[in-house]
Amino acid sequence: MRLAGRLLAATAAVVGLVALFLALIVATDGAGSGSAAWSATAGIGVAAAMWRGRRRSWRGRLVPFLPVLVATALTLSVCVPTVPTTRHHPPTGNGPRQRTPLVYLNGGPVRGISVLDHRFLQRLAGQGYDVYAYEQAGGGRSDLLPMNQYSITRSVHDLGAFVDELGMGRADVLGFSSGAVVLTRALADPAIADHLRRAVIAEPGPMDDPTARMAKQKGRPSARGIAPAMTGPRSTRVPRYAVAFGLMRLGLLSPDNGLVGQAEGDNAFTAADLGSDTASAYCARDAHRIPVEDTAENFSFSAAAGLRVQRTIQDSPPITPQLRRSRTPAMLMIAECSSQIRQWQTTLLADNPAIQRTQYMPGVGHHMWNGLGDNDQRAAAVITAFLQDKPAPLPDYPTRADIPAFLRDHK
Repeated sequence: MRLAGRLLAATAAVVGLVALFLALIVATDGAGSGSAAWSATAGIGVAAAMWRGRRRSWRGRLVPFLPVLVATALTLSVCVPTVPTTRHHPPTGNGPRQRTPLVYLNGGPVRGISVLDHRFLQRLAGQGYDVYAYEQAGGGRSDLLPMNQYSITRSVHDLGAFVDELGMGRADVLGFSSGAVVLTRALADPAIADHLRRAVIAEPGPMDDPTARMAKQKGRPSARGIAPAMTGPRSTRVPRYAVAFGLMRLGLLSPDNGLVGQAEGDNAFTAADLGSDTASAYCARDAHRIPVEDTAENFSFSAAAGLRVQRTIQDSPPITPQLRRSRTPAMLMIAECSSQIRQWQTTLLADNPAIQRTQYMPGVGHHMWNGLGDNDQRAAAVITAFLQDKPAPLPDYPTRADIPAFLRDHK
């Protein structure tokens, strides 16, 4: 009984010190890579151990230090980087620059372009399109920005600057997921929209704060929760990054925290860390044949910068008044097993009068071009038909009039 009591007391001391450390991490915003919180925790633990052992023999005085030693060792693992803290870039290719622009905006946000995306873009290029796919600031081979410079406004202005830099007049733009949000907001900015000939908005996220707060209804069941776990190393199994990314996701640590720097977090985050999010981009029927989206050399994702961009969208005022004045011909693509919120898509359809057609893609999830079956071929046919102003391969559905029934039937 005495031994059990001592073990229980020691365990409580360890848990208490770890809880204190986490609270100090939040209070100090991870200052000094977590060293400020760790030093304070260690100091408090040592002081408490000395107080408890003040009337014991010299051997007895060492016993209270054991829980402190265990707790400081556990929490120290949160403060020690296990990847380089300077940015590691994927290798750079040397593809020739083409003339006629079709610009691709990938999802993420602040993520490198996936292998599946590259293969799909090669298919479009093989059909006569000169495709430009730039990696947005902080993603892939692009340099990092100071954290406070990441925003949806910056992303929109970068699109305008990129099209101007091409110097080829107006461009067609294909935006996917968060890239579709950038494109949507660009269509609401006349100075940028005037440089866009046609816009393909594929599986968009929320375009502003009111949209982000809408009721949440998804499409047909995705593979989330039923797909086999992704293999490979995970940063979230390392205490330092599990704590940092977890607290950031909960909103307890700022994206620009002092615990884990932006470059270190980018280096640490792996494709396996996105396991459930990746599975949610596929239909439930494809749960056991989800393709590999990235390689270790290609993958790049900045979780902190991505959260920062998402928060600037959620904090932005409505863009509906500006979007209703858009005149750039646009097409909306919606996946049957979409993990995106349906109201994000239907609100955009209702508020943008320049959307000329909607293509509901059966049999695919959020990542509509995924190399499975004829999915890439069908997506390419829909996109090229619109860009060439040819009849749509699929019915124009849902139309604006179809929106109430579309939501009611949980399509």
